[in-house]
Amino acid sequence: MKWVSDWKQIPWRLALGGVALAWAAGCGEAPPEASPPLATPEVTPEVVVPEQSSHPERRGIGAVALPPQGPSAQAITVDPRSSLIVTDDAILKNFPLQKVMQQLVTQSAVAGLTPLALFQDWWKMETPPFCVPVFNNYPLTCPRVEGNTQSTVNPFINPGVNPDEYVPTALVNRFDLAPLSGTDCGEYRIVYAKRSGITNPGQRNLLIFEAVLPNPTPALGLAGCMPVANFWASLTTASLATRIATLQNFYFTGLGGGFMPVVHYDNYGNRTGIPATGQVRTNQFMQPPWTLREFKVLRTMCGSVPCALNFRPVVDSTNPAGLLFDPTSGHPEAFNFQNAQFPSQVPNLAINDINLFNFASTQPENSGQSNAQGPENDYLFHFGPGPSAFHTNVQNALIASGSALTPQQAVARSLALSCAGCHQFSNGANLGGGIIWPPSLGFVHVSEQTSAGPFGPRFNISPALSSVFLPHRKAVLETFLNSSCGDAICQPWETHAACSADCP
Repeated sequence: MKWVSDWKQIPWRLALGGVALAWAAGCGEAPPEASPPLATPEVTPEVVVPEQSSHPERRGIGAVALPPQGPSAQAITVDPRSSLIVTDDAILKNFPLQKVMQQLVTQSAVAGLTPLALFQDWWKMETPPFCVPVFNNYPLTCPRVEGNTQSTVNPFINPGVNPDEYVPTALVNRFDLAPLSGTDCGEYRIVYAKRSGITNPGQRNLLIFEAVLPNPTPALGLAGCMPVANFWASLTTASLATRIATLQNFYFTGLGGGFMPVVHYDNYGNRTGIPATGQVRTNQFMQPPWTLREFKVLRTMCGSVPCALNFRPVVDSTNPAGLLFDPTSGHPEAFNFQNAQFPSQVPNLAINDINLFNFASTQPENSGQSNAQGPENDYLFHFGPGPSAFHTNVQNALIASGSALTPQQAVARSLALSCAGCHQFSNGANLGGGIIWPPSLGFVHVSEQTSAGPFGPRFNISPALSSVFLPHRKAVLETFLNSSCGDAICQPWETHAACSADCP
């Protein structure tokens, strides 16, 4: 899920309850009418498949130790920059934000709704009365400059020169997030960066659409997702023209065989139950503190008639508020967090593999923002050097787990798995057990800056991606592709229905 500025870094580290208003059709330059005041948004809980952790970046097939491979005639290998993350401008320019927003609008069947109205209503969520300074019982920066500005601009006009245009910078394959049960086939993402941020660090704003793709044949388990895995693997050797055409088909039409298009409002938050639904996340730089936030795309029905489609703010998944780590905190969630919830996660945090240690938090503990500047979300700052009852609880859990980590190192690992930690706070941090957290590109993992690629300019990716996370995702995908039915190994994702020979 999952983000360099010239600003001086501080050393610490709805239901949109109103109906989207219909207005005259056309090119969409006219602003929508003012929306009525909204109530505090209702948080939509994230559905979690039982064998998955709730962490948005560490779940499913990629969150378990890689199983052995049986004998296989296949020897599929993939190029991470072709089959796991695509940042070539020649490909990405075929994925404009307006196309995504138009597809969502068309699918919604909301009368009179336009991509511009949908975009502007989204950013109104960060202005009063739609936002309030407390969200889920934790502080929220309200209003944000992004809300005041982006709710009035048109990012879809004058492409190539419009400073408010959002430029696609990456397509991301997260097959590694597919659950072992195969109820879905993982997440497939599109990253956008505001054009103004390419040259002006104070005008950066990034969006990431993270769609969970359902498995059309869940009875087959994860084997039903093999067409998706094969599709991404095929990009390693495909021509540029084929890559463009097939990626467009995958995102906007669907692979066929029952696979829906990636770009669908159900895949960005509207779906309830299983399979899980996705989200849209933002990385906002236009005012300090730099903050990461999360939204769900939800359709409202008025009886049997679709009457609204909105981006609704929700809490940041697996981002507990920093104040809960303060041993003296009087917050109502602090006692349970410090005495039960966090200690229960210590065994997962103690796993000594940089790609597998994990952390989960409950919905009441999560904040509506993850600030990457200042002490608000710096868990180590709040935790302090001890001693305290909280320190003792963590130490006891470490001892019970047989871990030599210190309580501070356990907290440092949870910080690394927060949005702010992964994107900035934890760069180069010593997490104990010989693990050093790899660096981002300074608040981002995909930059607005480019370097030469095989098809011309391509957007830069972070050392964390290139040296740590992509090699793991490559191993996960290749292990899945090269483990075949009949190899006498019942893989964790294989079922009797899919392969009775291996799984009697």
